[in-house]
Amino acid sequence: MSTITDVARAAGVSVATVSRALRGLDRVSPQTRAKVERVATELNFVASPTATSLVSGRTRVVAVVAPFVTRWFFATLLSAIDRTLRDQDHHVLLLDLEDDSFDRRRHLTQSMLWKRVDGVITLNLLVDATELALLDRLGLPVVAIGSPLPRRPLVQIDDRRAVRMAAEHLIGLGHTRVGYIGAVPSSAAHLQTPRARLDSYLETMAAHGLPTRPEWAVASDWTAEAAAADIVPVLSSPDRPSGIVAASDEIAIGVIQAARRLGLVVPRDLSVVGIDDHTLAGVMDLTTVRQDVSLQGRTAARLLLDLIDGEAGFGDRAVTIPIELVVRATTAAPAA
Repeated sequence: MSTITDVARAAGVSVATVSRALRGLDRVSPQTRAKVERVATELNFVASPTATSLVSGRTRVVAVVAPFVTRWFFATLLSAIDRTLRDQDHHVLLLDLEDDSFDRRRHLTQSMLWKRVDGVITLNLLVDATELALLDRLGLPVVAIGSPLPRRPLVQIDDRRAVRMAAEHLIGLGHTRVGYIGAVPSSAAHLQTPRARLDSYLETMAAHGLPTRPEWAVASDWTAEAAAADIVPVLSSPDRPSGIVAASDEIAIGVIQAARRLGLVVPRDLSVVGIDDHTLAGVMDLTTVRQDVSLQGRTAARLLLDLIDGEAGFGDRAVTIPIELVVRATTAAPAA
């Protein structure tokens, strides 16, 4: 197999010039670049990623840090980020911080990042002071999705508005007894979104002069299985709500399944609205607030690539992705 030295000798240039030409860097004339590329093709030369990294100081690898990867939201983000980075000859190093418990996670360490990546994208992750100090010390560009990081760009949706749209859809249909499911412990690994959504539910109900009850704000892990179990006490009560705002579509699907097992007809006996527009939402005919998760991933990846390339001026800029209410068959006016 040919080496970079062989290419340099055949092209009549230095090894450094070959390296710059094949990596698309400046300080190489178009004529020289074309000649080097032609000779490299003729000699079947393939640049070593390791050698290129040593010369450039770049790994062309981006760390994507997630509290979970098995859930639809995080998997969809990861897929969009990976496709966007691959289009620019970058690759993903996945750092899954999931622990055995929903409300705990592993922590970022220097060995995960140092000399391994050019930048970091965090997925709805609350970064503590120690981890933030590590990112500062390593000087890595970072873009956050969902949960903000100080002095870093953020890609997000308006979580409070999403819940407000869902709750006001039910209120507009005539529901005055509206419950919520999706509260999590204060120690949860991705607290920002759950807290914002619960607060918005309480604020929206209060703004419309409608009562809320502690037992109607149900704590649950954000899975269909957990929601199907956790909502049963509320739906089994004769004094149950007529509508439920679910913090995610997966939670909403669990609520619908629990209602059916209890003999309730959706939406005649119980209206349910979710948030996400999950891939199963259309199949379930679920009313939901749609967010474009793939667009969030693509936007974050492009922002990070700009930072890696030295684009300045982002700071703590926030990009808010639009949301919209999608009305399907799981919501209706309350029964008389």
